[in-house]
Amino acid sequence: MSTPIIRLATETDLPAIVRLLADDFLGAGREDVSEPLAEGYLRAFREILASDATDVFVLEVDGRVVGTMQLIDLPCLSDQGTRRLGIEAVRVDSSLRSQGYGEHMIRWAIDTGRDRGCGLVQLSSNKQRTRAHSFYKRLGFKNSHEGFKLSLG
Repeated sequence: MSTPIIRLATETDLPAIVRLLADDFLGAGREDVSEPLAEGYLRAFREILASDATDVFVLEVDGRVVGTMQLIDLPCLSDQGTRRLGIEAVRVDSSLRSQGYGEHMIRWAIDTGRDRGCGLVQLSSNKQRTRAHSFYKRLGFKNSHEGFKLSLG
């Protein structure tokens, strides 16, 4: 495994991030990698940049963006005010999966949560992503909750 670098994403990383989001059986049907990118990607990215509660990171290997994830700080009242770190949109280039890059990113995210004073890390994963579920369980995550979504579109 080449030495990976995790850094804050910049606007110039957006095309690579969108390609990663589209690089699987679920994302291929909902993401649009054509350039120029759809305005919604740029709007959302700028909103994330302006927020103190969320950041998008990229994993770079040999100068190439090969992974991404979004971290969200969640102050919560439950569990006596335990602060949580949410992990969203985790992706590693399909040609590089099962080589340790995803584990590197998630362990880095866990350490980041700890450094930020979080007492819990949480994430959700689509029910169809069974390989991802095994991966998260191997890293110590428990499948403790049932998730629900309601589309408003």
